[in-house]
Amino acid sequence: LRFYFNVYFCVGITTESCPERLVGEEGRRTCPRPCKADSDCGSKRQCLCDGQCGLSCVAPGRTCPWPLPHSENSEARLLSPTHSFSALLEVRCKPGFTLPSGLDATIRRCQGDRQWSGDEPICTGRFEVMGKCSLVLSVSTVHVAPPSVSITLSFFSCRADIVGSRENFCQENQTWQYPHPICKKVYCQPPTEVEQGYVVAVQKTEYEVGFDIHYLCKKNFLLDGAQMITCLSNGSWSASPPHCRARCLIPAERSRVMIGGVKRWPFDVTDAMVPHGENVTFFCKHPHKQCSFTATQTCFNGKLQTPACYLEPTWLQYKLFPHRLVSEIEACEPGDVE
Repeated sequence: LRFYFNVYFCVGITTESCPERLVGEEGRRTCPRPCKADSDCGSKRQCLCDGQCGLSCVAPGRTCPWPLPHSENSEARLLSPTHSFSALLEVRCKPGFTLPSGLDATIRRCQGDRQWSGDEPICTGRFEVMGKCSLVLSVSTVHVAPPSVSITLSFFSCRADIVGSRENFCQENQTWQYPHPICKKVYCQPPTEVEQGYVVAVQKTEYEVGFDIHYLCKKNFLLDGAQMITCLSNGSWSASPPHCRARCLIPAERSRVMIGGVKRWPFDVTDAMVPHGENVTFFCKHPHKQCSFTATQTCFNGKLQTPACYLEPTWLQYKLFPHRLVSEIEACEPGDVE
């Protein structure tokens, strides 16, 4: 809810309008010497109205402290040209904070003792939050029917990690719709070990939010998944652990195959193996014509099967009639292959 107020003050207060000095006021602050006329004050002071101190001998040119010390929850501004006697300043709470009186602002006056009137204003959060949470400095008011009713939506943040909803609604019965969020430190459990791989991180029983872990695979194994995972604020990792996938042995010896768009003999490939995820294209013979067509298989974690149409040449075919091998004969026309 917003609070509005007006400040009225007069210039040149007469002695008749100045209040009597309050009993006990001297115990709370130092009041200047009382007076009834300038002649009671000597040459350097005047008999002026000093608020609750009443008519007092005051040096008009004396000033009050300015600027005021910085406050995280409030802002102060002068309402008068100077900060000398009788000057006014406004202290206003920042959004989301309020004075003990429930108001958003207060007015202070420069007194004869060179101090600003009233107690030091302290702006505190409108809503109490459990744990080590702080209220984000933004509060919006949504008006709903009837016009006299307003619902305040408040956003919460934590210096640690938040458990619960980040937003809450003040209901018409002045209770919160949900329990307030709680701030507590959140950790991620040690990540799962990866077969045929390594976890590159300091070994801990728990990991802080934002901590990164890297994975590496052993030689001849291919990383399949996230190479790095991060501990999130909900206590989980940003991704599942990866897998280290094995290479595949090419299941052909006496026929050429296509790897990466290049026609090659398996024994010309290093270890006659291809990495996980690699496509290998095999040559198959047309059942009724002297031509060949292709079929592709993919290596998956050490497993690569030949297509059903592939037939491995015999040793005699390979040695005596290499030019007649299926991988070496003319390719079928597109219409020949169903």
